[in-house]
Amino acid sequence: MSKNKLNLVVDMNGCPNRCLHCWLGHMPNRKMEEGSDIFIVNFFSPYFDQIAYYSWLREPDYCDDYEERWKRDLEISRNAVPERFELASFYRIVRDSKYVPFLRSVGVKKVQLTFFGLEATQDRYVGRKGAYQEVLRATELLISGGITPRWQCFINEENLDEIVQLFRLATEIKKERCPELEFFVHEGSCEGENRKLYPIRIQKHHIPDELKESFLNHDNILSEAECYHILMDDPSSPVFQVGSEITLNISNRFDVYYNFTHMTKPWRIGNLKQAEPETLVRDIMSGNTPALNAANRCSWSELTHEYGDPSSEKVFSLDDFKMYLFNEYLNQQMQNTMSTYPFF
Repeated sequence: MSKNKLNLVVDMNGCPNRCLHCWLGHMPNRKMEEGSDIFIVNFFSPYFDQIAYYSWLREPDYCDDYEERWKRDLEISRNAVPERFELASFYRIVRDSKYVPFLRSVGVKKVQLTFFGLEATQDRYVGRKGAYQEVLRATELLISGGITPRWQCFINEENLDEIVQLFRLATEIKKERCPELEFFVHEGSCEGENRKLYPIRIQKHHIPDELKESFLNHDNILSEAECYHILMDDPSSPVFQVGSEITLNISNRFDVYYNFTHMTKPWRIGNLKQAEPETLVRDIMSGNTPALNAANRCSWSELTHEYGDPSSEKVFSLDDFKMYLFNEYLNQQMQNTMSTYPFF
């Protein structure tokens, strides 16, 4: 039995939103059949001593019986306790007066709320009319309920002026209503749906001065050109460590992925309804997946020259740029014939 801790993060109930930034990628909403949770835990129980079960992958608590569901998560976890983090459902906050008190009862002290701009932009990015007003209302309900809101803003070339206005609004709320309110800005990864926003990714020299102190890790962010220069002569291959604590994302179709990046075919480890448990667990532990096997066939230098832009001022962290390059490589291989690239 492995001593690695296993976190099982399962898309049991779906999500009310279709956010344009979603790093997982858009998936169909499908409520998993009754008993799926214990089936999944039992699948792994013979192989892992510690298992923490999470019944949501996208929107937390996106089910009417969220309190019972949380108790169930705790009950079926094995020698491990799932955490609440700073995540909650703003969709539910504004629709259920019992939800904020529930969050407090399970020890939640902060809740992260995501902005993409002002009303029209926010509603479009979330994929649902009224989303902007809901996040503002959720902010007030959290403050009234004794929970600190944490505003997260995704910035790009399209919305940068609106993010400045949101910063000013947050400053006003901090002054008048909630000094503890937190505000931060970042560019996001370049995976899943967010990959489609690459053309409008914020350029380093366009970050408004007013936002620099709130920009996450601002002193260490790089332009794509700077990332290109760092990696252009790097002969090493991509390496992804499974680690002593393994987190698996499980779709509502029982497909299994690491939580390294978005949930696409090259990253699929297997399917719980189709694979033999011993085989799937062996593949998880050894990294025997199409994507990780493909990593041995390339170098950062090759990927940089093939998929990077040495003149681009688009903002990245180095790790996010590496994942962007590698996923571009995987996408290209998927577009080629199966006979040429049989590892897919």
